[in-house]
Amino acid sequence: MTHDPIRSIVIAGGGSAGWMTAAALSATLPPQRCSITLIESETIGPIGVGEATIPAIQLFNRIAGVEERDFMVATKATFKLGIEFDGWRHAGHRYFHPFGRYGDDFGASAFHHHWLRARHLGDTAPLGAYSLNEQAAYAGKFGPGDGDPRSVLSTFAHAYHFDATLYGRYLRGLAEQRGVSRREGLITRVERNAETGHIEALCLDDGGMIEGDLFIDCTGMRALLLGDALGVGYEDWSRYLPCDRALAVPSDCVDLDRPYTRATAHAAGWQWRIPLQHRMGNGMVYASQFWSDEQAHAALTGHVEGACLADPRPIHFTTGRRERMWDGNCIAIGLSAGFLEPLESTSLHLVQSAITKLLGWFPDRGFNPRVVQEFNRQVVDDHDRIRDFLVLHYIANEREGEPFWDHCRHLPLPPTLADKIAMFRETGRLLSREKDLFLDSNWLAVLLGQGIIPQGFDPLTDMVRPSDLDRMLRGMRQVIARAAEAMPTQRHVLDRWIGSAGAGGSGGAASAATLS
Repeated sequence: MTHDPIRSIVIAGGGSAGWMTAAALSATLPPQRCSITLIESETIGPIGVGEATIPAIQLFNRIAGVEERDFMVATKATFKLGIEFDGWRHAGHRYFHPFGRYGDDFGASAFHHHWLRARHLGDTAPLGAYSLNEQAAYAGKFGPGDGDPRSVLSTFAHAYHFDATLYGRYLRGLAEQRGVSRREGLITRVERNAETGHIEALCLDDGGMIEGDLFIDCTGMRALLLGDALGVGYEDWSRYLPCDRALAVPSDCVDLDRPYTRATAHAAGWQWRIPLQHRMGNGMVYASQFWSDEQAHAALTGHVEGACLADPRPIHFTTGRRERMWDGNCIAIGLSAGFLEPLESTSLHLVQSAITKLLGWFPDRGFNPRVVQEFNRQVVDDHDRIRDFLVLHYIANEREGEPFWDHCRHLPLPPTLADKIAMFRETGRLLSREKDLFLDSNWLAVLLGQGIIPQGFDPLTDMVRPSDLDRMLRGMRQVIARAAEAMPTQRHVLDRWIGSAGAGGSGGAASAATLS
C-alpha cells in the first residue's frame, strides 16, 4: 500500500468561503507538512453572503480555533436566537422559527404529539410557549445554554449575526498566523495535466504561476475552476425557487433589543433585517419575473429602519447547485458549489459543512474515487435537503390574489418534500432523513407556522391521562417563562463582554452586499 500525502493546497478566492477554508485547514494541517496558498484580488469585491448564521457555526469556530468573545468583538456580532417570519402565511400573520427544541418528551411520544393532543382537547397555548429561545428572543434576552439535559437551559441554542467582511478579515489573520500565504492577483488561466485532467497550476495576471496538489474553488458564482475549467454542470432550481435577484444595503439603525433575524414577505419576494452592534443589515430577495428592479428598490428603501449608509447593491443569481462539488483534484466550496437564497441563513453553513466533510474525507494525491464519490453524495444531499426546507416556506402561503405568491403555491414539489408534508399533515409525524441539517423542531416551526396542521397525532399519547397532560404542559410553560425572565438582556451581555456595545462607527459601506 502506498501513501502519497497532499503537500500543497491552493485556495482560489478569498471572502468568507476562502478564509473559512484557510482557517480550518491551517488549524488542522501542520505548515511544515502541507503548504496552503490563497489567491485573491482586491479588485474583486466579495458578495458577502452570510451575515446571519445557524447554531452549527459554533462547531466550525471551534475547529478553526476561534474564541467566541474575540470573534464577536472583531466582527461586530450580536446573538441570534431564531428567525421571525412576517406575512409569509398571509398579511398580518407572523410566526417564529426558534433555535433549540420545544418542550420535553415524556411518556412514549415526542413532545409535539402531546401538544397536538392537548390542542385537540381545547388547550390554546401556542407552541412558542414551550420554546425558551422564542420567549427569550421576544424579551430581548440572552443566556448561555447548559449541557445538563435535566436543565431547561439545555433546550437553548444560539447563533450569531455578524459583518461577513469583518469575519473574513478576522479569519485571514488567524490563517496567516498559522502560515497560510496570501497571493494577490487575478487568475487568467488554469493549467491542466494532459493525461489526468487534474489541475496543475493557476496562472496569474502578473505572470506568476501557483502550483498545487489540491485546489479549492472559492471564486464565487464564477466557479472559475470547477465550472469554467473543468466543465462541471449546474443544476438550475428556478422551477422550485423562482427568486433570482437581491438588493442589499446597510443602515445606521442599531437595535440590540431583538436578538433575532426578521424575514418580511413582500409582493414579489421578501426582505431581511439583521441587527449588528454598529448597524443594521437589510436586503430584498425577489423574482424579476414579477417585480422590476425599480419596484424592488422602492420597496426595500421604503422599509429600511434608519438611514441607508450606501446605495443598494444588486446581486443576480440562479438558485441551484453544481452536479458535483469535487472533480479530480478540485473541490468547490461556497457560492462556486451552488446558491440557495438566504432565507434560513444557510449560506455559511454550506461552506462550513463542506469544509468539515473535506476534513473527514481528506484525500492523498491518489484521489481515491470512492472518497470523491462519497463526499459528493453528502454535499449534494446537504443542498437538496436545504432546498426542500426553503420551498416549504413558499408553497404553503395563503396570500391569494398576488401573482408571485399565487405562482409559488403551485410550484412543483421535490418528491422528498411532498412525502414529508403528506406524512405530517395526515399523522403529525415528521420524516427524518439521514443527517438532515434541520431537525424535527425546525420543520415543526415552519410547517405549523405556514398553517399545515396535522389531522392526527401519535395514538400512544392517549396513554397519558388528560389531567396529567395538562399538568405536565402547564409546568413546562411555567419553567420556560421563569427561565426566560431570569436571563439578562442581550444588551447587558454585550456590554459586559465587549463594552459600549453598539457604540462603534457605522462601518456599513464595506458590507453593503451582505445577505443573511
